[in-house]
Amino acid sequence: MFLKDIWYFGMAGEALRRGAMIRRILLGEPILFGRDATTGEPFALRDICPHRGVPLSAGHLYDAQTSGCGAAAVECPYHGWKFTTDGRCAEIPSLVPGQDVEVSRIRVRRYPVREVQGNIWIYVADEKRAELPPAIEPPLMPGFAGDRAPNIRETMTFGCHVDHAVIGLMDPAHGPFVHRSWYWRSKKSIHEKAKAFAPSELGFAMVEHAPSSNSFAYKILGGAPRTEISFRLPGIRIERISAGRHRLVGLTCVTPVDEKTTEITQSFYWTMPLLSVLKPVLRPFMRAFLKQDGDMVDLQQEGLRFDPRLMLINDSDVQAKWYHRLKTEWAEAGEQGRPFENPVKPATLRWRS
Repeated sequence: MFLKDIWYFGMAGEALRRGAMIRRILLGEPILFGRDATTGEPFALRDICPHRGVPLSAGHLYDAQTSGCGAAAVECPYHGWKFTTDGRCAEIPSLVPGQDVEVSRIRVRRYPVREVQGNIWIYVADEKRAELPPAIEPPLMPGFAGDRAPNIRETMTFGCHVDHAVIGLMDPAHGPFVHRSWYWRSKKSIHEKAKAFAPSELGFAMVEHAPSSNSFAYKILGGAPRTEISFRLPGIRIERISAGRHRLVGLTCVTPVDEKTTEITQSFYWTMPLLSVLKPVLRPFMRAFLKQDGDMVDLQQEGLRFDPRLMLINDSDVQAKWYHRLKTEWAEAGEQGRPFENPVKPATLRWRS
């Protein structure tokens, strides 16, 4: 089940240049992302021409001055039908005067998009509510301006359903095994932990605390760092770290491509000049970290293809249980037309890792 009526991470803003179009598959649907050459505003349409099914992204994006429609428009490569960036058909070249076709009534589905802090978010609504404006806004990275892009970003594709990727993202017990390394944690470093959790917007948060003493990577920040980790639907993890006067925010987005494929995008924002100097060194570590998770997910698929019955235990898997409850409540609230009620209650969870 893919959640609807919610914002998903669509793509990195820097990957979409002015006047360009990019085809992506999200939630099993073909999406055309484009950027108006004149205004620089991004847009998103269903990437299927309603005439003969050809991907519109294979056509051409005209600006308002050259489209002949008075607005930026996408031209289908098959028969030249043009659609403005709001999804309205503006031209069918094959028509002759007197033919009874109301061109403006032909439409391609338009998806609301927001470009915030270098991230292009796409709002995927249930088809029954596709014409309604978004009831919520995409997340903001605290402490950074709205036009501030990440300092560093990496993306990797996992061969799994989105639920397994999300649960792996919030799993607190796999670190010393999956991410075992000299710069992070070792199997021998396992010790008992207790963390306080509280409900937060569309999810829950591990309230601010000092990072675990067996997390070597935090030590390069200096001072006495404090961190708060939050999760929100549909699959967004935000870690805020403060170290003295400096801030670092990690954004991890889990976006379903289809039933068996998920994309993970990890971005970091910071105010620490040292980290900017270390970017060439940090990038391989980011890739290695994501690959460790990806390799384990690939291995997991070997067992999942036999459709085993899985289990979740307390307390290390409580966050996974919350995720399933949050998904269920979000879907039911949407179907029943009522406000979402966060099912998470404050709790202190204990585990060894």
